Amino acid sequence: MLDPGRVGPDRREVATEQAPGELAEPVAAALKAFTEHLRYERGRSEHTVRAYRSDLRSLLQGLPELTALDLAHLRRWLAAGRTAGLSRTTLARRAAAARTFTAWARRTGRLDTDPGTRLSSPRPHRKLPAVLGEEQAAEVLDAATTGAEESDPIALRDLLVLELLYATGVRVSELCGLDLDDVDGERRALRVVGKGSRERTVVYGVPAERALRRYLVAGRPALVTPRSGRALLLGARGGRLDPRIAREVVHRAVTAVPGIPDVGPHGLRHAAATHMLQGGADLRYVQELLGHAKLSTTQLYTHVTVERLKVVHEQAHPRA
Repeated sequence: MLDPGRVGPDRREVATEQAPGELAEPVAAALKAFTEHLRYERGRSEHTVRAYRSDLRSLLQGLPELTALDLAHLRRWLAAGRTAGLSRTTLARRAAAARTFTAWARRTGRLDTDPGTRLSSPRPHRKLPAVLGEEQAAEVLDAATTGAEESDPIALRDLLVLELLYATGVRVSELCGLDLDDVDGERRALRVVGKGSRERTVVYGVPAERALRRYLVAGRPALVTPRSGRALLLGARGGRLDPRIAREVVHRAVTAVPGIPDVGPHGLRHAAATHMLQGGADLRYVQELLGHAKLSTTQLYTHVTVERLKVVHEQAHPRA
């Protein structure tokens, strides 16, 4: 039977009880300030901000105050992820997010010390993704060129998507973000806004130039609507091309050619970098083209054969 003198939990306990999935108010305020720091001060993309916020919500769950975040809590959090079967790459990403957050919290006076400096994490597996060979990439682009011969606006746009992705190695989000003003037709160059709002210039070749001209003459004018604005690549309803549609374009074009491994826009980005290096391009140039802040990232994105490394070594090393 219920005790008539106690018909429910104490009101003070109800008021301070933290609902499952919610953060304590001071902790939530700190997380909000950090995400605004990422977005407005560091210029991180919305995708990056969402990823940080998701990882950190998991880390901060159950903490009554931010000052309760210490090294022991960080280690328990990573250990729980390992027990749950998270991959080494995911654990490494989580640890990086935690270290970035604790460094910011220490710098802004929210923590007296930075516990993240002593947090170790597993090294992620650095496996190379599938990449198209030069002949395979040529087959995919030739097939797309054939498909655009009837000057269908969507087919012309899809051909341009493929040609620019392979010619420049830009990210699909960067490609879809291009405006007409970003195209320098005389120099065959594009002004690209990449991660961290960093601008760079990339160049493209004659096949991409032909695809661009055909699209601007017979493709884009047929797709333009009042909502098109200055966007270069347009969807079927006239708005700016969505990156998801661009990914579908690449997958559809690749799978249409028998014997070609299914890759997306990222695969064409890898292929562009790899084929330029195999053709003798300097790694630093490829780094600039891809918009990487670190050379190690460019090395991961490229497939350089042992044979190619041997040739470079024999040409450059005095005791080769």
